[in-house]
Amino acid sequence: MPEPDETRRVICWRHGRTAWNAEKRFQGQTDIPLDDTGLAQARRAAALLATLRPDAIVASDLRRAADTAGFLAEHTGLTVEYDKGLRERFGGSWEGLTNSEIRARWPEENARMDIPDGEDLSAVGERVRDAILRALPRVPDHGLLVVVGHGAALRAGINAMIGLLPEQRQALGPLGNCSWSVLGPHRTGGWRLLEHNAASLPEERVLGDDR
Repeated sequence: MPEPDETRRVICWRHGRTAWNAEKRFQGQTDIPLDDTGLAQARRAAALLATLRPDAIVASDLRRAADTAGFLAEHTGLTVEYDKGLRERFGGSWEGLTNSEIRARWPEENARMDIPDGEDLSAVGERVRDAILRALPRVPDHGLLVVVGHGAALRAGINAMIGLLPEQRQALGPLGNCSWSVLGPHRTGGWRLLEHNAASLPEERVLGDDR
C-alpha cells in the first residue's frame, strides 16, 4: 500500500439518514434518497465541516451520499468528484430487508456479516481504500480531503487504511448518519485513526501535528 503523505488528512463522512435507515433496512447499492431528517443532518454537518476549509471532496455516486456532499460543496465552492469505488457494499438478496428479516432467514450468515450473494467485506475495504488514495493527489500539503460515503463501506475502508485484519473488523463501532471519522498518517508508516464517529468539530490537535 502506498505510504501516506506526511501532512494530509482524510475525513470519512457518512451520508444523512434515509427512510430505509429509519426502518433498519439493508440499503446496499439500492439508490435511496435522503429523508427530511437526513437533509437537515447534512445541512448541519456541512456547515461544521466547511469551517475546516477542506481542499477536495470525493463522494459515492449514490444519491444519498452525493446529495450530502452537495451541501458541503455549496458551503465551500468546491466541486464534488464522484467515485463508484465509494459505493456501499452490494447486499444481494439482503437489500431492502429489515435487520430482523435478515436475522430470521440467515442467522449464521448474519452473525458473520457474510452475505451469500453479496460483496465480500474485504473487497469493499480495498476498493474504498483505493478510492481514497486516488483522490489524495487532489489535496495539497497540509490539506484536507473529505470522503463522503456509506456506513459499512467507510468502516471497511478505514479498516483497510489502518491495516486491521479481517478478524479485527468489528473493533471499530458503527458510523452514525452524518457522522465522520478522521484519518492521518502514522509516524512509523501507514495510516492511523485519529477520531471516530464524531458529530462535532475535531479538536485542533486532531487535524494539526501530534507533538
